[in-house]
Amino acid sequence: MARREEHPFAPRVSAPDLPSDLVEGRGWDRDGEYFQQHLAELDATTDASHAEISESRLTGASVDSLTLTGASLVDVEIDQLRATTVSARGSRLRRVRFTGGRIGTLDLGMADIDEVELRGIRIDYLTLGGARIEDLLVAGCVIGSLDLPQTTAKRVRFDDTRADEVDARGLRAEDVDLSGLEMLSLTDAAALRATTLSAVQIERLAPALAAALGIQVRD
Repeated sequence: MARREEHPFAPRVSAPDLPSDLVEGRGWDRDGEYFQQHLAELDATTDASHAEISESRLTGASVDSLTLTGASLVDVEIDQLRATTVSARGSRLRRVRFTGGRIGTLDLGMADIDEVELRGIRIDYLTLGGARIEDLLVAGCVIGSLDLPQTTAKRVRFDDTRADEVDARGLRAEDVDLSGLEMLSLTDAAALRATTLSAVQIERLAPALAAALGIQVRD
């Protein structure tokens, strides 16, 4: 008899499919189309709203603001980005990998996220509010505030990651593994239903979990 695979299922992520040779690009603009390009810098204020970016790499850029609202990113690698604000609300991200760097605000609210990796990034504020996620890996990141309100998440895992504050209100989870996420504070413990936690996390979150279940704890 075949052995049944145990939940939570791991996210199905793969590296962006990039060609060996990329054309040197000159920046991203609103409504632009960019294919098989490599960029090492962007304008300090870059508006690439509704752009289509595919099979491309961005390395070592430093910006005040990068706007990707409504943009489509497919097979894109973003390495060592330093940004005050990255706004990608309502965007579509498929096989996108962010590695290293520092981002003040990373806004992925209402985005469609599929096979995305966040690795080794320091993020002051990460919001996934209202996003639809299938296959997301967050590894080796330090996050100030993590917002997940009304997020629909399937096959998500956090590894070796810390978040000072987590807001999980309205989270709808399936195969979401939070056992590798160190949470210092949590809003709405009841919203963690169907997620996976470690025994240590359960112990630390016991007061919040008890309150969410209406349990009075007295010595």
